[in-house]
Amino acid sequence: MAEAPTRYTTTAIALHWLMALLIVAAFGLGLYMVDLKNSPQKLQYFSWHKWMGVTVFGLAAIRLLWRLFHKPPALPAMPMWQQRAAHGTHILMYVLFFGIPLAGWLYSSARGVQTVYFGIFPLPDLIAPDKSLASTLKQVHVYSGTVLAGLVSTHLAAVVKHQWLDKDGLLKRMIPGR
Repeated sequence: MAEAPTRYTTTAIALHWLMALLIVAAFGLGLYMVDLKNSPQKLQYFSWHKWMGVTVFGLAAIRLLWRLFHKPPALPAMPMWQQRAAHGTHILMYVLFFGIPLAGWLYSSARGVQTVYFGIFPLPDLIAPDKSLASTLKQVHVYSGTVLAGLVSTHLAAVVKHQWLDKDGLLKRMIPGR
């Protein structure tokens, strides 16, 4: 029987931190750009936001596939409710890693604005233009992003608790280069 790993794999760590950076950047850019007046700069920001979303979607797929074939390190000793909360939070985050970009893509399609990845690769519109549906999809995208921000904040609070209050070594499982 193989011994359980004590750290995530280098690939899992790289995917985690790359996605974290992209999600924070996409969220921040999304908050910044929505109140800008229509301009070429605003259109560029929307393109960047879409590119980050498509990239997060792709990285989430890779990350999920990687996770299916690589056993994660065991959690440190903690109450069962904390283990369940961590598991549930991770499941919800994965749902949102896919759902938020998909809602954004559907929103763009419903608005009649094609997503062109990196300005080179046109992605197919998923649905026909529909202003009413676009409004709903925009709200789904925005509210889902807010929920993800809350889950990420909860995730970070748990990391801080484990690192500095419990001192149980949880963080070293995901720190690069250790």
